[in-house]
Amino acid sequence: MDLKNKRVLVTGAGGFIGSHLVEKLVECGAQVRAFVRYNSKNLWGWLETSPVCQEIQIFTGDLRDFDSVKKAVQGTDVVFHLGALIGIPYSYTSPLAYLKTNVEGTYNILQAAREAGTQRVVLTSTSEVYGTAQYVPIDESHPMQPQSPYSASKISADMLGLSYYLSFGLPVVIARPFNTYGPRQSARAIIPTIITQILSGRRELSLGNTSPTRDLNYVLDTVNGFIQLAQAEQALGQVVNIGSGREIAIGELVNLIASLMQTEVVVVQDSQRVRPEKSEVERLLCNAAKIRSLTSWQPEYTLEQGLAKTIEWFEKNMAYYKPEVYNV
Repeated sequence: MDLKNKRVLVTGAGGFIGSHLVEKLVECGAQVRAFVRYNSKNLWGWLETSPVCQEIQIFTGDLRDFDSVKKAVQGTDVVFHLGALIGIPYSYTSPLAYLKTNVEGTYNILQAAREAGTQRVVLTSTSEVYGTAQYVPIDESHPMQPQSPYSASKISADMLGLSYYLSFGLPVVIARPFNTYGPRQSARAIIPTIITQILSGRRELSLGNTSPTRDLNYVLDTVNGFIQLAQAEQALGQVVNIGSGREIAIGELVNLIASLMQTEVVVVQDSQRVRPEKSEVERLLCNAAKIRSLTSWQPEYTLEQGLAKTIEWFEKNMAYYKPEVYNV
């Protein structure tokens, strides 16, 4: 499927990955409708300052509201569903909110797309559904372990998507990215947490566990994976990992970022940032053989290159962040 001139809906379009995806789709020649959560100030998230904000249609609504979702999906050829509650710590505080947004919201997208005859639906999954690796690298056959309410909600959404493919023939692809980072990322994530604390002048960083490993991917690589999966007919009905195949422990990541920022830091463990023992995902490392067999995708950015670009962006945009506050 060539996305040029296709009518494309992106949910979660004002967010971190969603805003980058919108910009890339415009570059590809797609006609983009950006679904952002309704708010009284009519704010569009990161799309407010995007260079493509005048080239897209903004649609405000709520994923939990079938009426607004149905209206947004009408007339579109492709749906990229990125809208979700994603913060793991907050899922301990309000599990029900994750069910309503991530499960019911996904149902609303799938049902609306089914009724509208949408040609392709790309659902965004997460490597968190695997839990701590039972073997590495993790392929798509790895058992799923709901080690947080967030993870459980995403497993449920994935299964719902596959059920719509098998039951109703809805052309669904499940894109399962491993940890994504880059400009505009929420302060809840580990890389913005490290960078913003250093930029604020702190040399004692407040973090949680530093032993877990993650497979980190620059946002433009993740976006490229989404687009290539949307275009691949053979990906229909499939769950497909997107990841680099490289892992790094959080402690090593701290040292790498500090080195790139030409400083030295020490880590002080903050108990409120530590996950419950059985909920901590200790190791994530992607097997990306499947996406490489289905598409021409491969990462274009090394971790060092991506981090350098991310640091540069944060240096210019610290006004958006509050490094002295722990973001749940």
